[in-house]
Amino acid sequence: MEGPHIFHPSSSLYVKYYTISSCCLRMVRRCWRPSVEGDGSRRGGDPNGRVDGLLWYKDLGQHVNGEFSMAVIQANNLLEDQSQIASGPLSSLDSGPCGTFVGVYDGHGGPETSRFVNERLFPNLKKFASESKEISENVIKKAFLATEEEFLSLVRQQWSVMPQIASVGTCCLVGVICNGSLYVANAGDSRVVLGSSDRAGRGVNAVQLSTEHNANLVSVRDELRTSHPDDPGIVVLKHKVWRVKGIIQVSRSIGDAYLKRSEFNREPLLAKFRLSEPFSKPILNAEPSISVHKINPRDQFLIFASDGLWEHLSNQEAVDIVNSYPRHGIARRLVKAALHVAAKKREMRYSDLKKIDRGVRRHFHDDITVVVLFIDHSSINRTSSRSSTTVSIRAGGGAPYSVNS
Repeated sequence: MEGPHIFHPSSSLYVKYYTISSCCLRMVRRCWRPSVEGDGSRRGGDPNGRVDGLLWYKDLGQHVNGEFSMAVIQANNLLEDQSQIASGPLSSLDSGPCGTFVGVYDGHGGPETSRFVNERLFPNLKKFASESKEISENVIKKAFLATEEEFLSLVRQQWSVMPQIASVGTCCLVGVICNGSLYVANAGDSRVVLGSSDRAGRGVNAVQLSTEHNANLVSVRDELRTSHPDDPGIVVLKHKVWRVKGIIQVSRSIGDAYLKRSEFNREPLLAKFRLSEPFSKPILNAEPSISVHKINPRDQFLIFASDGLWEHLSNQEAVDIVNSYPRHGIARRLVKAALHVAAKKREMRYSDLKKIDRGVRRHFHDDITVVVLFIDHSSINRTSSRSSTTVSIRAGGGAPYSVNS
């Protein structure tokens, strides 16, 4: 996700912020060491995933509804993408819903919000699922909005010492498989694509399941103008790119407090984030677009990815790759395919692109996160009761550094 860079790991402000909040300290110390519970591995594979330079990957793991593959490539100086899979109980109740949760969190302006969401969104979903004793659209919406409120509270707590946290946010894409249905919730411009066999059984078609919120889409600009009829500058075309208030491409996110609460759109926030006029109505919002897809026998797999992948591969190209190669390492293969395209666009070799370090690499491609979820139809309708399989893996972090340096 494109966004202004506001933090640097060597800056005193950056260090000061992370010494304040114990929650954020846990997040920053992860540094390419994913949090893992359960096995989730297969045939002796590494349950923690592996690291190869700027690439983290888990080639194949098991979830209660099938198998999965994950990969993350870092481009920013600090990795802004975060992701997770949690498979097994989806509530705290012994008789509560079970299934598989996938989250892809594409941060912008820094990694703070995406790391926070990676810590808090799934626990919030489990809390509301326990109260409702089910997974539903309303449960997922409540989890998004509760996580948003928690982060805005953190911004308020840190405002006097670290005001720039108000300009950090994240896109948020979630998928939940439970009781034969797939719930998709999205705020921002990450995407999930379904690979579904055609009726003739000769190929696999790409079906986009998520709704995106990017100002480059006419429908999003129309929505913004309708919501803000008295603001002619609600969307601005700058350098051939449409942006909300001329600043940011996405219209929905978690975080970005400076465009949601006017109390955070003032000094000491950096001038480039401050609007010339105060606002009474939030410009961005965190409410996700939610859809429910009943899983059918033709549905083969799901590709969840941040927009860094979709900048270089079409929906059908990604589906064709997954359908044409073995499952083992397929997420890593998708990342590599996107990097080949990125290199070709800049008229350079893939081998030369690989030599470019984080930070500078952002000029060639974004952070890219890919989670491929394969669907085992024999297990889809057997996850309403508590499962014996529990898997929890969170990918993210970035290049290690000390908060005391």
